[in-house]
Amino acid sequence: MSDRFELFLTCPKGLEGLLIEEAVGLGLEEAREHTSAVRGMADMETAYRLCLWSRLANRVLLVLKRFPMKDAEDLYHGVLDIDWADHMVSDGTLAVEFSGHGSGIDNTHFGALKVKDAIVDKLRTPTGERPSIDKINPDLRIHLRLDRGEAILSLDLSGHSLHQRGYRLQQGAAPLKENLAAAILIRAGWPRIAAEGGALTDPMCGVGTFLVEGAMIAADMAPNLNRELWGFTTWLGHVPALWKKLHTEASERAAIGMNKPPLWIRGYEADPRLIQPARNNIERAGLSHWIKVYQGEVGTFEPRPDQNQKGLVICNPPYGERLGDEASLLYLYQNLGERLRQACMGWEAAVFTGAPDLGKRMGIRSHKQYSFWNGALPCKLLLIKVNPDQFVTGERRTPEQRQAEREQAAYDQAPAEPQERQYNKNGNPIKPAPAPVVEQARLSEGGQMFANRLQKNLKQLGKWAKREGVDCYRVYDADMPEYSMAIDLYHDWVHVQEYAAPKSIDPEKASARMFDALAAIPQALNIDKSRVVVKRRERQSGTKQYERQSAQGKFTEVSEGGVKLLVNLTDYLDTGLFLDHRPMRMRIQKEAAGKRFLNLYCYTATASVHAAKGGARTTTSVDLSKTYLDWARRNFSLNGFSDKNRLEQGDVMAWLEASRDEFDLIFIDPPTFSNSKRMEGIFDVQRDHVQLLDLAMARLAPGGVLYFSNNFRKFVLEDNLSERYAVEEISDKTLDPDFARNAKIHRAWKITAR
Repeated sequence: MSDRFELFLTCPKGLEGLLIEEAVGLGLEEAREHTSAVRGMADMETAYRLCLWSRLANRVLLVLKRFPMKDAEDLYHGVLDIDWADHMVSDGTLAVEFSGHGSGIDNTHFGALKVKDAIVDKLRTPTGERPSIDKINPDLRIHLRLDRGEAILSLDLSGHSLHQRGYRLQQGAAPLKENLAAAILIRAGWPRIAAEGGALTDPMCGVGTFLVEGAMIAADMAPNLNRELWGFTTWLGHVPALWKKLHTEASERAAIGMNKPPLWIRGYEADPRLIQPARNNIERAGLSHWIKVYQGEVGTFEPRPDQNQKGLVICNPPYGERLGDEASLLYLYQNLGERLRQACMGWEAAVFTGAPDLGKRMGIRSHKQYSFWNGALPCKLLLIKVNPDQFVTGERRTPEQRQAEREQAAYDQAPAEPQERQYNKNGNPIKPAPAPVVEQARLSEGGQMFANRLQKNLKQLGKWAKREGVDCYRVYDADMPEYSMAIDLYHDWVHVQEYAAPKSIDPEKASARMFDALAAIPQALNIDKSRVVVKRRERQSGTKQYERQSAQGKFTEVSEGGVKLLVNLTDYLDTGLFLDHRPMRMRIQKEAAGKRFLNLYCYTATASVHAAKGGARTTTSVDLSKTYLDWARRNFSLNGFSDKNRLEQGDVMAWLEASRDEFDLIFIDPPTFSNSKRMEGIFDVQRDHVQLLDLAMARLAPGGVLYFSNNFRKFVLEDNLSERYAVEEISDKTLDPDFARNAKIHRAWKITAR
């Protein structure tokens, strides 16, 4: 082999500029940027150094060959021409990853299979020995990237992705990858601050990723110093003596750095369940004497290093994934800004957020902003110098906020619309039924304002609901920011979901507003207070959103579009009926006649009941929860449907892979995230939706329609889906008037075969 190689360094999208600076500093020559990658030339020593020292790369790929490719046969013979005996033994293990399409290769699995076949055929011995496949820890991991008719065949020197440093065996619900955390620290100026002896603190540290990466930078510790398995470990081209030399040098540098007086690095985390996992991660990284983690709320955050020492405050606050999260998270950002102003004067701050609009609520201007991607989610890094020049003075209201306040005042002062008069068949006016007598409570000024808003909403939406025969609808959804809740009518019951503020908010103020609202709701909606059910909605992860809140087991019958459905207003956070999907259920009912209907992640199968009502030939409903399938069975029985309606318990992905049935109409409304014990692995709608839709489309009959929706607020549909299917976004057509003021409640697409 040559002494000089072409290398590809892959990285998360948005890190290319930082990675090329790092790679050049580590010895890469003729470096050039590509999307999510950097390309250049290097000797083997530099290749090893990049594996060991790159804080930003995902993989280090050594290019074995480039060749033109017109079809699958060109691919096979191009790979076959390499003398694979120089790289692996005949009975070794192999993994192949293929990316790109074109030149007759439209399926990456097929492309990887052709590469594997060529390598196996080249190494097969007369006695039948041949390499086998090991996708987890192979002796050799091969990448082939197809780019505009050219095949780039590479050996993966890194093995597992370089972001997996080995210290983070325990993580929180939404962790940052280690190389993204390192990039944020570098962009925030931490190497400079550390060199000056500055401090580092994270008021929302989770399991400590920022802290560990920051300490490794300050201690001059190679990020992958403790990794045991590499992609080159069993590669026949590996030079152990050269690797040992570089590893020894890195160990000596780390020892020197660790013997320096440690910098002040501290983390604080409100969730007590994350404290020990954070400390375990820090200990595995060998940094326990540098980093300390304590339990603490953002509202009481106050770094306490030496009185004259300054440094960097860095954090990744949560962002909302479900309805109402932003309403409660607003308080979190406001408190973070308040603590920076009061306790961190003269410090620098870096706030990495997927909700930059909430970042504006901190009351401090950022002097720089950088765009990043966290997976497929666009994010911003806000860099702040904490000094009075950057503070937002006055009431901190934007022009948009002031305009909204003027519009709300005009709305509240406008006269109510006159009620339509109704007549009987003789032409005489019908007297309205007497209203139920509701005990009148004395309302505060704020409570009266809240009641006025509810009454106006009720008058406007009530006419629409009556005309459309809608029995359950949303009458209020955090219309007034200081009363942050959603209020739904279920026939003659009221379901209230309070969007919980952080504990750092003055509990007396929060309680006073909630009590004002609870006093106003029965009067404004003319419903007895015994029929008001109140829940608190907080940011949920995994299956927590479906956990039992109570155990009353009381079901209430409601109607919608000619079907009867059972709701439970007390026992779970969600009631068994997603009101925002009402138009989608009605669409399914209208389109279901004579069709085979499939409902994936069916929950209580309300959409399937609508399909049965619309005359579906069969319905099949799949969900992992026995509780919800039992609920679905009751919904079917309530409407007299049974024989043709199949209920399947199982993991949707596994079920689709095993199924061979065809369906004419498919509805998929997956959760944002699921880690149920009954399924293998973790489902993440952003990461896994392409695989999910491909599996479902394989089950769609010719001429069939698939409807896909989800309520992950930052969701981005992968562009490559439109290359294979006809994709039309129909979100605006799936919202009724009661959700028109909250257009982000969900998004929906209609997908058909091309």
